[in-house]
Amino acid sequence: MTRYPVGRVSEWSPGSKKIIRVEGRSIGVYNVDGQFYAIRNLCPHQGAELCAGITTSFVTSNAPGEFCFEREGEIVRCPWHFGEFDIKTGQMVVDPRTRTKTYDVTVERYDVTVDEEQIFVHM
Repeated sequence: MTRYPVGRVSEWSPGSKKIIRVEGRSIGVYNVDGQFYAIRNLCPHQGAELCAGITTSFVTSNAPGEFCFEREGEIVRCPWHFGEFDIKTGQMVVDPRTRTKTYDVTVERYDVTVDEEQIFVHM
């Protein structure tokens, strides 16, 4: 397995992302409350740069006009058609069968690396 250094932990403040390239693939690396996640920067719907979309929360409602914001910073919204994907799983919120690729992330001390085994990202 080949490891690809992608930066230092200090480069990602909580709630931030960084788009990297590994073996020709564009990958979004996210810091969600101090935990690192990586997803393919490709919307499976029509190929948009998924990670160029906003990072948001999951919105639920128990009654008309009532909104609850849950899982802040765990959802990325496609900039083209607004499909929402879970950053942790890569699954589309409304159809979990549709997903973008996720990568394992490894954080070692202060460095963040991407491990390549069919392009898995470890942090």
